[in-house]
Amino acid sequence: MQILGISKSCLKKLIVFGVKTPHKFYSKTMAKPSVYLTRRINQEALDVLQQTCDVSIWPEPDPVPRQELLKNIKGKSGLFCMLTDRIDSEILDAAGSNLKIVATMSVGYDHLDVNEIKRRGIKMAYTPDILTDATAELAVALLLATSRRLLEANEEAKSGGWKAWSPFWMCGPGLKNSTVGIVGFGRIGQEIAKRLKSFGPSKIIYYNRSEKAKEAADIGAIRVSFDELLSQSDFISVSCALTPETKEMFNEQAFKKMKKSAVFVNTSRGGVVDQDALVTALQNKIIWGAGLDVMTPEPLPLDNPLFKLKNCVILPHIGSAALETRNNMAILTAKNIVAALKNEPVLTELNV
Repeated sequence: MQILGISKSCLKKLIVFGVKTPHKFYSKTMAKPSVYLTRRINQEALDVLQQTCDVSIWPEPDPVPRQELLKNIKGKSGLFCMLTDRIDSEILDAAGSNLKIVATMSVGYDHLDVNEIKRRGIKMAYTPDILTDATAELAVALLLATSRRLLEANEEAKSGGWKAWSPFWMCGPGLKNSTVGIVGFGRIGQEIAKRLKSFGPSKIIYYNRSEKAKEAADIGAIRVSFDELLSQSDFISVSCALTPETKEMFNEQAFKKMKKSAVFVNTSRGGVVDQDALVTALQNKIIWGAGLDVMTPEPLPLDNPLFKLKNCVILPHIGSAALETRNNMAILTAKNIVAALKNEPVLTELNV
């Protein structure tokens, strides 16, 4: 028998003569750890996985059906998932004891049953930082599209509504001399604030569960209570995580505390908003307008009343949809899985 091309007798001689040998040998026929991907990814990230793992992939562009995930996860060592995949005890039971890591190609992890995954000793990984700039850019673009009525104006231009230049037609609120409120002052919230500062608001305020004194001082932002932010802000941008504390924090009472001229933008998670309350607020002019990149559910049904409102801009959850960003997110997720399966430190482990 030979191991890595070295016969047992030769190996013994090497040891006798003091030649150092690797502490562990693997047979050429030893099976690679198996990994399941719930969506197709870029080739560079796939190459990272295929160098050390046997990879199987859900081949369709739409999310993997739950029954398919339950069937295909069996016996796998790693799971490469998306925010559209609910990973709970049922999935973990189907996977079995071989599962060593659940890695999500997202910064949000509310789709993971983190307590159950942690209880079973399975590592978790996510992709913070990489999508910060792309999401901040999208938040600013969505705020401007909403306040300056860009989609509405574009539709008027295409449908013949544009008759001539008019002094107050298609006007909306501007950022100059306004008060901007940021809910959730983590990495993304801070980058949104930095970008909006260049538009010349008179004040940037933020609400966050913890003080961010140094970061806020660098930007010139002031920490306030949630109620103060609601009542003072002309523009509100939401970038907080979805937790039991933030679930539907923007409800009927919250919208009533906002200015009637307020523009509300959400690029975090749809669950932080009571969507029925938002519809009512927009229909009854309790607030001026809203821009949403995230909703509940996703995709939003075509008969949802939000689509019928001219003062609401809807985007299909494209906050991180910059090519370089998505490529790097996939590569990082792949590297996290490989590291875990090699018993090496996970690059961006999720510790909660």
